Amino acid sequence: MAERQRGEAPEDRKPQSDEARSAFTPPLGVPLPPPPEDEHPTSEFAVPEGIAPEPPGEPEGSAFTLPAGTVAPDSSTTQSTLLPGYTPPYGMPKVSLTKDTPWQDRMRTMLRMPVGERPAPERATKQDEPGPPVPRILDLTLRIGELLLAGGEGAEDVEAAMFGVAHAYGLHRCEPTVTFTLLTVSYQPSLVDDPVTANRTVRRRGTDYTRLDAVFRLVHDITSQGLTLEEAYRRLAEIRRNRHPYPGWALTAASGLLAGAASMLVGGGLVVFLAAAAGAMLGDRLAWLAAGRGLPEFYQFVAAALPPAAMGVALSALHGYVDVQASAVITGGLFALIPGRALVAGVQDGLTGYYITAAARLLEVGYLIAGIVCGVLIVLYGGVHIGGATLNPGAALERVERPGVQIVAAMLLSFAFALLLQQERHSVWVVTLNGGVAWVVYGALADTAGLDPVPATAISAGLVGLFGQLLSRYRYASALPYVTAAIGPLLPGSAVYFALLNFAKNELNTGIASLTKAAALALAIAIGVNLGSEMARMFLKVPGEAAGRRAAKRTRGF
Repeated sequence: MAERQRGEAPEDRKPQSDEARSAFTPPLGVPLPPPPEDEHPTSEFAVPEGIAPEPPGEPEGSAFTLPAGTVAPDSSTTQSTLLPGYTPPYGMPKVSLTKDTPWQDRMRTMLRMPVGERPAPERATKQDEPGPPVPRILDLTLRIGELLLAGGEGAEDVEAAMFGVAHAYGLHRCEPTVTFTLLTVSYQPSLVDDPVTANRTVRRRGTDYTRLDAVFRLVHDITSQGLTLEEAYRRLAEIRRNRHPYPGWALTAASGLLAGAASMLVGGGLVVFLAAAAGAMLGDRLAWLAAGRGLPEFYQFVAAALPPAAMGVALSALHGYVDVQASAVITGGLFALIPGRALVAGVQDGLTGYYITAAARLLEVGYLIAGIVCGVLIVLYGGVHIGGATLNPGAALERVERPGVQIVAAMLLSFAFALLLQQERHSVWVVTLNGGVAWVVYGALADTAGLDPVPATAISAGLVGLFGQLLSRYRYASALPYVTAAIGPLLPGSAVYFALLNFAKNELNTGIASLTKAAALALAIAIGVNLGSEMARMFLKVPGEAAGRRAAKRTRGF
C-alpha cells in the first residue's frame, strides 16, 4: 500500500537493463569524480574573481524626452529660441493656421512645408459617412486653377489656391503642380493606397481681372466659410458665364486714351495726343480683326504696331506744314503694346523658384516684343529709306519737365490700362492714384534728385508692389489688379522706340544700347514689384509658427 501511495508501479522496481544505462554514468555507490581544473562551468563573459564590476551605464532615453536639468517649455516658448537646424527634444511645434489671415498666406505656408508636417484638414468626416468625393474635388481644383492661370496669376499663387481648395474638402495629402500651360494635381489617400492624379491644359488665356477677383473670393469662401461642392460649382459656373464689364468700343477708346496719355508723358501736346490716340485705336481694331481670323498673337501684335508707327511717320513727312513731335506719337502707341503684365509675372515666377514657368513666360514676352519690332520696323524702314521721313532721336530724347501735365497724364494712363485689363469699377480709382504716386516718386528721383532711371524705376515699382500687396490683403483679393495698371507709366516705351529707330537707320551699336536700357528698365520694374510684395509679407503678421522656419539656402551655386 505504501508503495502504491508513493505512485510507484511494480514494474518500476525491476532492475534496468544495460542498454538503459548511460556509458558515462558511474555505478551506484560510486561518488562522482571532481571536475578538472581546466574546465570553467561559468560564462566566458563573467567577471573573474577579485575584479570589481563596472558601474552600470546611463539608461538610454527617448529622442523626444527632455535632458536632465532642462526646463520643460511652456506655451510662450517659440522656435526662435532654439538652435537653428536642429529638431527640439520636445518635437516640432504645433502648426496653427488661423483663418484671420488671407488664404494666400495660409496656403503658401502649408505649401512650402513637407507633406508629413502639414496639419490635417479641420473637416472630420463621421464614421457613418463616406469619404470625400476625390474625383469631383480634383476637378473643381483644376477648374479654379485654370481660371487663375489663364488670367495671368503667378504660379505660386495658383498652386496655393489649388492646394487650399483640395485641403478645405479633406484632401490633405495633395500635391498641385503648375507649369505654363499644364495643371496637375495628385492625391494619395495613404502610404499604401494608389495615388489619384488629374491634369488640365490651359488652351486660351485672356485678361479679365474682374473674373480673377471673383475666383479669389470663391477660394476665400471655400477655405474660410466651408462652401459645399454644389455651392462651389454653382458659383464657378456663374463666374464663367459672366460677361466682361466693359464693351468692345470702350476697350478701343481706352487704348486710344492710353496712347495719348503716354505721348503727353514724353513731351507731346494736344495734336500729338490726338494723333497717338487715333493710331492706337486703329491698331486695336486691326488686332481684333486678326484675332477674329484665328491668327496667333505674334501677328496680332504686328498688326497693332503698324498704325501708330505709320501715323508718326506721316506726321514726320509733314514737318514743313505741321510742327509735331512725331517720335512721341510712335512712343505713345508702343506704350499700349508692351506686355508688362506677362513680364512682371515671368520675373515673379523666376524669383519664387518656378523656373520652367518663368522661362516660358519670358519667352512669350520675347515673341510679343519681336512682333512689335517687326511691325514698327516695317513702317520705319519704309518711312526713313523710301518716304524721306526725318525722325530725329536726339530731339526726342530732350525731356521737358512739366510736373502737373505729366502727373495727370500718368493717372490717365493708369486709368486706361485698368479699363483694358477689365478691372472692377471700384478698384479703378485706386489703381489710378497708385499710378500717379509711382510717377511722382519716379520724377522726384530721376528729375529732381538726378538718380539714374533704372534704380529710380525699381524704387517706384517697389512702392507700387508694396501698395498693391497691402490693398490685396485688405480686400482678400489678388494683387495683380492693383499692380499691373499702376506700372504703366514706368514702362520703357521710349527706350524701345529709340532702339527700333536706330536699327532702321542702320546704327546697330546705338540701337543695341537703347534696347539694353529698355531691358534693364523692364527687369527693374518686375524685380521692384516682386520685392515690394515680399516686403509686405515680411513685415506683416505671418500665420502659424511653422512659417518662421527658414527657407532652403543655396550657397555658391551648389
